[in-house]
Amino acid sequence: MDDELNTQLKPLRERIDAIDAQLIALLNQRAAVALEVGEVKKHFNAPVFRPERELQVIERLQNMSEGPLGNDHISAIWREIMAASRSLEKTISVAYLGPVGTYSEQATFAYFGQSIEGMPCPSIDEVFRSVESGAAEFGVAPVENSTEGAVSRTLDLLLQTQLVIGGEIALPIQHNLMTQSGTLDGVTRVCAHPQALAQCQRWLTVNAPQLERQAVSSNAEAARLAAQDPTIAAIAGERAATHYGLSIANALIQDDPHNRTRFVMIGKQPAGVSGHDQTSMIVSVKNEPGAVYKLLEPLARHGVSMTRFESRPARVGTWEYYFYIDFEGHRDEPAVAAALEELGKKAAFLKILGSYPRSR
Repeated sequence: MDDELNTQLKPLRERIDAIDAQLIALLNQRAAVALEVGEVKKHFNAPVFRPERELQVIERLQNMSEGPLGNDHISAIWREIMAASRSLEKTISVAYLGPVGTYSEQATFAYFGQSIEGMPCPSIDEVFRSVESGAAEFGVAPVENSTEGAVSRTLDLLLQTQLVIGGEIALPIQHNLMTQSGTLDGVTRVCAHPQALAQCQRWLTVNAPQLERQAVSSNAEAARLAAQDPTIAAIAGERAATHYGLSIANALIQDDPHNRTRFVMIGKQPAGVSGHDQTSMIVSVKNEPGAVYKLLEPLARHGVSMTRFESRPARVGTWEYYFYIDFEGHRDEPAVAAALEELGKKAAFLKILGSYPRSR
C-alpha cells in the first residue's frame, strides 16, 4: 500500500518541487523590484504602506485567477507577500489593543500581514496615543460588533483625534471556552471581556449555568488568568489558546454564528482612491425641525449611498448629538466631493474621519 502510494505521489511531488523552484525565483525577483520601488518612494518621501494600492493588486490577481484557488486564498497569500516586501523597505509598527492573543491582534496581522512589529497596548486610548506620538505608525481599533453594536470609546476617540482612518477589516469572531485541562472538571468561574460574555450568554446559560461569570479587561487577559488557575475557564480565540497553552473545552460558543467585529486602521496618512472605497464622517446639526433630513439630502441627490448611521451624545449637557455616518465612495470622487461641499454648508459641525478601501 505504502509503496503504491509513494509511486503515484512521486511524480506529483517532483512537479510541485519544480514549480516551487520557479516560485521562489519569481518571488525574489518581485522583492528586488519592490526594493527599487522603495528607493523611489524615499526620494519623494512617499509612504511605504499604501492600502489602496495593495487592494488593487489583490483584486487584479483575483480577476486573473481561473482557480482552483479562491479569492480569500489569493488575498491571504498576497497580503503576506506584500508584507514581506514592505519589510525589506522598512518594518512598520502597528499598535493594537492587547495583550497578545486578542482579536485586535488577530485583526492587525490579518490586515497588515505577519511581517510587522506588533505593539500590544493596555487600552484603546493607548492605541491612539501611540500613533499620535509617533511610537507606532498605525493603530488598529475595534469600532463595532454585529451583535453588541458600536464600541463607544473608539467613536469618542475618533472625534477627538487628528488621525485618520486608512482602512478597515471585518473579522469573524469565533469564541471558544478554554481551560488548562480541556474540560470543565473543577472549573467554577468563566472570565472574558464583557462583550464576549454578552455574545455567549445564551450558550453559557444552557450549557454551563453553574459557572460564575467574571468580566475582565480582555479575552487574552482571561486566557492568561486561566493559564494560572485550573478553576478558571476563559472565552477567547484560538490564538489565545495557543499562546497561553490552554485546551479548548467547547468551540464556537458564540450565540450568533455570524458574529463579526469591524476594526479600523488609523494613522496620519490618508488613503488614495482604490475604486471600492468608503468615507466616514462625524456631523452635528442645528436644533431645528427637519435638520437631519436637510443634512443628509445632498447625499441622496448626488447618488451617494449611506451604509451606517450612529448617534452619540455630544456630552455638553444640552441633549445635542453627534452623528457618525459611513457612505460609499471616496472624498476625492466628484459625486462625493459635491455632496460633502453642500453638507458642510448645512452642518453645525463636520469632521471627515477618512476615505479608505472597504472591507470585502
